[in-house]
Parts: sequence; C-alpha cells; structure tokens
Amino acid sequence: MEENQSFYRLLDSCKKGNGTAQEELYKSFYNYVMGIALRYSRDREEAIEIVNDGFFKVFTNLDKFTKGLSFKGWLRRIVINAAIDYYRRNEKHYHGVDISYAKQEYIPEDVLDEISEKEIITLIQELPASYRIVFNLYVIEGYKHEEIAQKLNISVGTSKSNLSVARTKLQLAINKMREIKGKKHG
Repeated sequence: MEENQSFYRLLDSCKKGNGTAQEELYKSFYNYVMGIALRYSRDREEAIEIVNDGFFKVFTNLDKFTKGLSFKGWLRRIVINAAIDYYRRNEKHYHGVDISYAKQEYIPEDVLDEISEKEIITLIQELPASYRIVFNLYVIEGYKHEEIAQKLNISVGTSKSNLSVARTKLQLAINKMREIKGKKHG
C-alpha cells in the first residue's frame, strides 16, 4: 500500500479505533507480515499468532509511528519483536541441546537454484526455535550478535554458536533435499 494522504487518513482512522480501517490495514499488510512471521515460526499456526500479536502492537502503538518514515520498515520491526516475544514466552517448551549438526558438510553454491523459496522457508521452520530465531535475526534481518544476545537474553557466544548450528543443519537439510530430488529426476 502506497504511503500517501489516503494511507495516512487510514492510519488516523485506525488510531481512533475504527474497526473497518483496522481491518483494511490488516488485510493490506497481512501477506507481507505473514511472510516475516513464517520464517520465525515452526508452522502456520505459530505464524498466525505472531501476526496477530504484531498487529495488536501496531494498533496500540500507531501514535509512535512517524509520518514520512517507512511504514513497512516500522511494521517489520514490530513483527520481528512480536516473534522474539513469542519465542521468549514459549522458550520453556523448546528442547535443549542438539548435537546432530556435528558433521560439517560442503554445500555447492548452485544448490539454492534447485530449491524454491517455499522449500527454504520450510527448512528454516524445521530448525529448533533457538537456532531459527538467531538465524533469521542475523542472516535475514542483519542484526549483530551483540544485539541478538541482548534481545534474546543470551550470551554473544551462544548467539554465534546457534548461528553456526543453524547453518550446518540447513546445509544438511538442503543436501538431503537435493539427494531426494536427484533420485526423483535421475
């Protein structure tokens, strides 16, 4: 949705609690927000919770949005923070250390050409939560390990370790997927 006068009128209506305007804003940005949430979640149900938490935060904090700045950028940060909050709330449900990554494998550069975006998101979703969230924050969002450590209340070393494990697990999963596809086509 283009950020123009009608867009700002929509935001003003949302600030006033106009349900129709809030629904319009929600529908306009749902796919964008869902795309972000899916990377941070295990499945669609978790992603929907993150999306709804994110939009709740948007509607209760619209007065903090500065006109002239990117609404999408502001919305993205809110959704990422909603995903982090979701992770923190549910951290006790996630399981501990996983050492199945121990063997480092080489992954050819062209392998990503053979895998669709949907398949990559699925592989990211299959990562254990602590690895998934660090991977997304570092690789996709561009956060530094110090920022990740602060946001997740972990050490910088844990952030680096989780990223390394996530990358290794993704490499193994991509290689496995490549082998399966090779057998189907070969």
